[in-house]
Amino acid sequence: QVQLVESGGGLVQAGGSLRLSCSASGRTFSSYAMGWFRQAPGKEREFVARINRSGGTTYYAASKGRFTISRDNAKNTLYLQMNSLKPEDTAVYYCAAQNSGAGDYYTPRTYAYWGQGTQVTVSS
Repeated sequence: QVQLVESGGGLVQAGGSLRLSCSASGRTFSSYAMGWFRQAPGKEREFVARINRSGGTTYYAASKGRFTISRDNAKNTLYLQMNSLKPEDTAVYYCAAQNSGAGDYYTPRTYAYWGQGTQVTVSS
């Protein structure tokens, strides 16, 4: 089992940047693929980005080119660098851990462990 805690959210103006962090404890962090999801009010949780155990990355189309996912296995930490933020990026952002072979990368139910979320608000 792994415990996840997000941080780094906040209020930022459109065009600004934020870096989210997700600190992991428990079982070996490096054994999981890790993902970022977000959920806006009244909407379903949606995939943002994923990084596999070897560092390969996958992005949702709307975030590709603006967001960068990375991981530091030595620090048991996952990151999401978000640049050129837009008001439509406003949501609660969650990190999640996925067991090997659990399924596709974009469906929330394929991720076994979740953090509590961090709010990102982008003002226009």
